[in-house]
Amino acid sequence: MQKMSSEAAASRGRTVLHGPTMGTRWSVTLDADGAVDLAALHDDLAGAVAQVDAQMSPWKPDSDLMRLNRAAVDEWVPLADEILEVLDTALQVQRLSGGAFHPCAGDLVDAWGFGAVREAPDAQAIREARHSALQATSPGLSLDRSAGRARKHSQLKLDLCGIAKGYAVDRMVQVLRRHGVRHALAALDGELRAVGAQVDGAPWSVAVESPEPGRRAAHGVLSLEDVAVATSGDYRRSIDVGGAHLAHTMDMRRGAPVNNGVASVTVLASTCMLADAWATALLVAGMDEGLAMAQRMGIDVLFLVRRAGGWMEVGLGRLGGSAT
Repeated sequence: MQKMSSEAAASRGRTVLHGPTMGTRWSVTLDADGAVDLAALHDDLAGAVAQVDAQMSPWKPDSDLMRLNRAAVDEWVPLADEILEVLDTALQVQRLSGGAFHPCAGDLVDAWGFGAVREAPDAQAIREARHSALQATSPGLSLDRSAGRARKHSQLKLDLCGIAKGYAVDRMVQVLRRHGVRHALAALDGELRAVGAQVDGAPWSVAVESPEPGRRAAHGVLSLEDVAVATSGDYRRSIDVGGAHLAHTMDMRRGAPVNNGVASVTVLASTCMLADAWATALLVAGMDEGLAMAQRMGIDVLFLVRRAGGWMEVGLGRLGGSAT
């Protein structure tokens, strides 16, 4: 059995379980009672996120995602239901966002040095990837979920980094519920989802990070209860080219990295997969288009936009009053 990683040895009370995954760490903070087997819970949580990584990682050559990427055009590829669910949601958000969210940006990600292929931008690869992106069909993928398979319609390269971590958090929540946990906060990087409130009835408090490169600080605090939150931004992984600040997130409509002045986008949703995907889509869309898109879709969102001397906040729905 994998050794349990816990911040509390007591069988009751506040407990934190955590472990490595996807180049970062997953964690669950829970108010558990004596009926919860913490060791078994930890193993099941670790197994759930490991399965998502094994299926959807662009860094693992044998992942389901990479098998699909290597497949010939119009070749049906057998896939697990989990990755088909994520691909299905990704295609829906792609359509609803007018391509602002796009699961087929893998070549652009690699060309700019943010993927598994190279560590720095390559001019020739960028030109080729940009040409392919602008010529890409929409959608470039067909799913047959009843038969458990998918096929590409062109030589595209899928990348699910804008949605897979959110899905992994949802899988963690499924595990928590199977173990009878009613009060917990599951997290993976900038994606979180609350199961109920804290045991005393208070909501879970989570920070909205200040989008400052190289510095970890809270911009504000959100209160969560039975809701998911995800943040996408341009401040964690980025490069400066010719004085322009370019994020690791790609805009397939332009065939280039995001560069629109939006520092971060935080979204609340019923699932972390949707929060993750829509945070990415609205970051790519930018302030004006993204705000109109969020209003049309009824999305709870907080934009942090760079302005001289600070940030401009614009929020909608439950985030209309901003983080406090």
